[in-house]
Amino acid sequence: MKTKCMVDFILLVVLSVGSVWAQPAPAPLTLEESVKIALEQNLNVQFAAEGVKGSEFRTKAAWADFLALWTGEYGYTRPSSPVAIGAAQVVGFTGGRGTTRNVFDFNTTLNQPLFTGGAISSNYRLEKLGLGISKENVEAVKRDIVLATRIGYFNILTTEKFVDVAKQAVKQFEAQLEVSKAFFEVGLVAKNDVLQAEVRLANALQAQVTVENNAAIARAQFNILLRRDVNTPFSVVDILEYKPFPVQFEESLDEALRQRPEVKVADFSIGQAKEAVKIAQSGYYPTISLTGNYDRLSDAWDLHGDLSQDRWTIQGLATFTLFDWGRTYNQVGESKVKVSQAQTSKSQLVETITLEVKQDYLNMQQAEKNIGVAQKSLESAEENLRMNEERYKYQVATATDVLDAVVLMAQTRVNYYSALSNFNIARAQLERAMGRMYP
Repeated sequence: MKTKCMVDFILLVVLSVGSVWAQPAPAPLTLEESVKIALEQNLNVQFAAEGVKGSEFRTKAAWADFLALWTGEYGYTRPSSPVAIGAAQVVGFTGGRGTTRNVFDFNTTLNQPLFTGGAISSNYRLEKLGLGISKENVEAVKRDIVLATRIGYFNILTTEKFVDVAKQAVKQFEAQLEVSKAFFEVGLVAKNDVLQAEVRLANALQAQVTVENNAAIARAQFNILLRRDVNTPFSVVDILEYKPFPVQFEESLDEALRQRPEVKVADFSIGQAKEAVKIAQSGYYPTISLTGNYDRLSDAWDLHGDLSQDRWTIQGLATFTLFDWGRTYNQVGESKVKVSQAQTSKSQLVETITLEVKQDYLNMQQAEKNIGVAQKSLESAEENLRMNEERYKYQVATATDVLDAVVLMAQTRVNYYSALSNFNIARAQLERAMGRMYP
């Protein structure tokens, strides 16, 4: 019985372990999925989104200024001697008559602005423009996060390619070391060939450790970018390839000036500055309002005493500022200066964007040309290695020739993958400069 239980337990453990081993590995992470995760998790995006909510509240508060303001007051007064409350003593009140030392007063006012010189409407438009700025700031932050994600993704692919190159170089040095040892044992080569191969193999192993460490760092940085645990294992889809960019520089610049969130923010800022001028100019005009007031006096706290009395009034009021020592004039002047500053800032921004697009476009073209050169060099390096390995077998070439060919081959592969990575990163930077969103 004990033996059977033990067998059942072992089978259960084996099946459990087998089920764990049988679990499929997670699917490779695509660039699109990475961008989605980064946008959902990034704190800068969340912070900018909160700014939009704040602007929405300010816009609604500005809209409320168009509506009537309803206020109320409740007070208690105790004079040094009794006072009379009645129609004869208090003009406008109706009700009983008598004296009291406890006076309770409730007052409520409804004030509707009719004309403010355009201040309310301009302030509302200013806040709406502020809402537009907040939304465009979110878009700018999103594009920055997308660019960082794309660069991080291609850095991972590039370092993985470098690891493959390093591993392949190690295998080639190991193979060459075996050939040198075999030739040395039969007396075809000197001991120096074996020693050279061993040194080159040791250097290659050190280089492999370095590039593997760089790959691990790139993965850790990418995990932090996606706000995941730094040690989260994952794989990525290999998209390190060349795809021509069909847009010319002039088209890229035109799209950038139309689509960049920063340009839209600059336009909104100019609009805000112009609305601020209108707000300042409203000081030249009178303000007109309609006010309704209700007042109740009583000798009881609940306003229902024997001496309780009521009155109501409706008042139309126009307020003029006859002289303010030039305050309004100077405020208007300051606001106009800020319009000029906002327009100057936009001009500087356009110049900066133009230079940025030009630099990114030239960098992309440079990387594109390097891809073709590196590809041809790669073909030549492969043929050079093959020829030197064959010549060494027939003792026409030296071990140094073969080892140098392996190094040259590895360096050429690194150059090729670097060119591919630089092109894709330069393209991502150009698309960010153009204001594009990926995907």
